[in-house]
Amino acid sequence: MSDPLAEAVARVWPDGASAFEALGGGITNHNVKVTRPDGVFVLRIAGRETDVLGIDRHVERAATEAAAAVGVGPEVVAFVEPEGWLVTRFIEGSIPAQESLREPAQLDRVGAAVRAVHDGPAIPGWFDALAVVEAYRDAAVVRGATLPAAFAVAHATARRIEARRRGVTLRPCHNDLLNANFIDDGERLRIVDWEYAGMGDPYFDLANFAVNHELDDDQRGELLRAYREPVTPETRATLDLMRFMSDFREAMWGVVQGVVSELDFDFGDYAAQHFERLRRTAAEPAFRAALER
Repeated sequence: MSDPLAEAVARVWPDGASAFEALGGGITNHNVKVTRPDGVFVLRIAGRETDVLGIDRHVERAATEAAAAVGVGPEVVAFVEPEGWLVTRFIEGSIPAQESLREPAQLDRVGAAVRAVHDGPAIPGWFDALAVVEAYRDAAVVRGATLPAAFAVAHATARRIEARRRGVTLRPCHNDLLNANFIDDGERLRIVDWEYAGMGDPYFDLANFAVNHELDDDQRGELLRAYREPVTPETRATLDLMRFMSDFREAMWGVVQGVVSELDFDFGDYAAQHFERLRRTAAEPAFRAALER
């Protein structure tokens, strides 16, 4: 029986001098650690129909290169066409414990890393959370999915938030700041997995990190300070609104993945969890006040 990962490694390095192992954690792609005489690399093999998720592999490459240029992303070594596979240098380090990234010293590092990316070179892609949600909706329905009952109310709320943020200055953003995408190399906090990157609302990144790491109100203030953003009623309100948008995007990502992905993962439950979390966010008094500002 053929080994798809072995075939992929041989496609990139046909000399037979590679040892490899699959890296865990991904639910969109296959990531392979490849050890060779000239170094250690990560080969990122794109999953099925990832273009439906709004992923452009050329943008991913450009975003990774831009992040590397500011000392945050991994070094890009090669880009394999036509498959759109990305080869980066392996970063020696560890994924921080999720709870540790809530600590003030770690939030300082997170804020500095995200600010460096946002202040870095522009990238060719574009990311608008509501547009992404609507594209996911359309793609899922065309493929036979039934939209969750929570979609309509969430969509109406999201349209109000989008109107509030219209005209914001776009910055290069990661847009997927899950804990697994951070690596501590002992000196710097690095960020990997730039496939959803694009020029977007910087508050989506901040809120995406905040909601995925379950930051409380004080910790969200610390994140804003670490990012060098004024901590005001307006900035706090914006962060609250975009926490909702982050979970709405994530929930609908789960819906569309449920009809396109071949990976063994319960995407329906994933979507339900994020719809439930955005419901809880929407019930918070601070969120309701922010929406009415």
